Amino acid sequence: MPGLIGRKVGMTSIFDENGKSIACTLVEAGPCVVTQVKNEETDGYRAVQLAYGERKEKNTPKALQGHFAKSKTTSKAKIVEFRDFRAEFDDKVKLGNEIRIGDIFNEQDYVDAIGISKGKGFQGVVKRHGFGGVGQATHGQHNRLRAPGSVGASSFPSRVFKGLRMAGRTGNDRVKVLNLRVLKVYPEKNLMLVSGSIPGAKNSYVILEK
Repeated sequence: MPGLIGRKVGMTSIFDENGKSIACTLVEAGPCVVTQVKNEETDGYRAVQLAYGERKEKNTPKALQGHFAKSKTTSKAKIVEFRDFRAEFDDKVKLGNEIRIGDIFNEQDYVDAIGISKGKGFQGVVKRHGFGGVGQATHGQHNRLRAPGSVGASSFPSRVFKGLRMAGRTGNDRVKVLNLRVLKVYPEKNLMLVSGSIPGAKNSYVILEK
């Protein structure tokens, strides 16, 4: 599955031919450097390892410095492996090659976007799971509006079942959004407009799979 590593720039909107406003996300995708090529003979599967973003050499472990030196590139911030690149990309995925946005994506393609969602800390059940509370503030229940309610039975089973929706840490999870349409591609600027929203904050890393 071919893809690229990118950075979420932010959200905007454009108008289609019917004058309808379409919310979209601006992504800077690539250029990515091929830092490793895996094949079935030596590794048991086909995959391409891409690296993106600059990183200070003093902050890069020695092992990674040697790894990047093999592909004759500088230290990179993000490394992602893409499995099962199609055969038509074999001439591009050679060690040390740069893969750019125009090599992978075209307008009207559909992509899957992977990112780390915004962390919201410890949240209650209303925000975390969409509970409605007790509804109306009646019968003097001044402190029950956003409470979770009953969490278990009595003497049987005498415990709380696993997986019960409760308060807890919200966000900061790896999220994959499927089938986002590529609206515009700007190869000279390594930018693309994707319909809809992509998980994560501004300037966070995203993985785009075709």
